[in-house]
Amino acid sequence: MKEISEQDAIYKLSAMCSTAEHCSYEMKEKMRKWGIAEDVQNRIMQRLTTDKYVDDSRYCRFFVRDKIRYNKWGRMKIEQVLWQKRIPKEISEPIFDDVDEGEYLKVLRPLIVAKLKTIKAESDYERNGKLIKFALGRGFGMDLIRQCMDTDGVNVDEDDIKFLE
Repeated sequence: MKEISEQDAIYKLSAMCSTAEHCSYEMKEKMRKWGIAEDVQNRIMQRLTTDKYVDDSRYCRFFVRDKIRYNKWGRMKIEQVLWQKRIPKEISEPIFDDVDEGEYLKVLRPLIVAKLKTIKAESDYERNGKLIKFALGRGFGMDLIRQCMDTDGVNVDEDDIKFLE
C-alpha cells in the first residue's frame, strides 16, 4: 500500500467528516490503518479538532439521538457502543442526562407490543420472560421495561394485545 502524505490524510479525513459525524477514535483508527506515524496522527487530529471537523461531544449528541430514534436502542446499548468508540463518560453522561425517560418509553412500548405479536409461549411467565430478554437486548433497563409492562404505568389501548391480564 502506498504511503499517504499528511496533507492527503487531512484532505481525506476532512472530506469524510464534512459528509457525516465521526469521533476522534474513528479518525485515529483510519490513520492507523493507513500506516501514519503517531506524531503525525496527533498533528492531524489537532488540526481536525481545531477546524471543528471532529468534535466528540457533538458526535455523541447526534449518535445518542439517532440510535434512540432510528435504531430504537436503549441507553445501555448506546453506552456500550460509545465505550467501544472511546467516548469518555464526561462527554456522554450529560448528554444522556438530557434525554427524557419518556423518549425511551415512546420507543420501547411499540417495540414490546410488536414483539408480543411474534412470540410463541406456553405461559404468561414464559412470554413475559421473552419480552424482557428482547428489551434488555435492545439496551433498555429493567425499570423502563417494568413501566411498559405494568398496566398502571402505561395506558393499554383496546387494539393492543392484552399481555398483562
